[in-house]
Amino acid sequence: MQIVRTLLTRLATTLITLLGAAIIVFVVIRVVPGNPIAMMLPPGATDADIARLEALYGLDKSILEQFLIWIGNVLQGDFGTSITSRQPVFDLVIGRLPATLELSVMALLIAIVAGGSAALTATLYRGTKVEGGIDVAGGVALSLPDFLWGLALILVLGVVWPLFHISGRVSPSLGFDFNTDFYLIEALLRFRFDVVLDLLGHMFLPALALAIPLAAIILQLLKQSLKECMHDDYITLARTKGYSETSIIARDALPNAILPTLTLVGVQFTFLIGGTVIIERLFSYEGLGNMAIDAVINRDLPLIQGIVLVFALLFTLVNLLVDMTYAALNPRLRHA
Repeated sequence: MQIVRTLLTRLATTLITLLGAAIIVFVVIRVVPGNPIAMMLPPGATDADIARLEALYGLDKSILEQFLIWIGNVLQGDFGTSITSRQPVFDLVIGRLPATLELSVMALLIAIVAGGSAALTATLYRGTKVEGGIDVAGGVALSLPDFLWGLALILVLGVVWPLFHISGRVSPSLGFDFNTDFYLIEALLRFRFDVVLDLLGHMFLPALALAIPLAAIILQLLKQSLKECMHDDYITLARTKGYSETSIIARDALPNAILPTLTLVGVQFTFLIGGTVIIERLFSYEGLGNMAIDAVINRDLPLIQGIVLVFALLFTLVNLLVDMTYAALNPRLRHA
């Protein structure tokens, strides 16, 4: 019953959050200077031309009227039409979303593997120079933002030692026709491992740039949780039974220390998705974040609204999933 109540509460919170995000972005992008209609027209356009396009996109109405019309259309699945490309916003967003999701998930996996392995190693060799070296590396990883790591990776692994691609999502020379926008998943299902390797070669550097700060956060929290668990009675009992330290850490301490880390990873994953905006631009990666920057530059109001709403939906869904997973794994909530 506790899990059901938590789910219903989170669903209600999700709806309120989405409505708040929609209101904020709708108002903010309309009060900042700049006329998106004027940017669409040539220099010799008349006031009548501007008024005609403003009426076409509903910009001649009050902000309240515009919002009510827009939110009513959104509830029917219509996110409007992009001012710059004249295409449906929903189609544009859905076309770029898979690229961002694949990049974000790959970055999350790298962060979990790197941060988790480092935390386990530091716990195993606690009190030694190995732990000190891992702590220093974690501090350095956390001290720089992801876009600076991206620049460093481009310079080292893309220019000095060109081991990976530094722009784009897939090499056009492959001549592979995709039927969906989930390129990596489709290539795997069609057993085109040459395409998979090419996609991973394009994704690795931006994913690594996103993963490095998150891996450092996972390292710090998981290591601290493991250290606290190592003083518990059940760990002492396991030692008296003759189990190795490695077995005790992996089998006994890790399952109990991982819950706080799980919650943090879920929260940080939303920040990681937000970080794709800059990283995708830096690596010319064809994702939703790159499109968001173009939309802001061009003052494409319908496209900005659609992208922000999708990002807000992603954030709330990830947080909801983390809350439900935590409730399912936590015995105190599961048996309540």
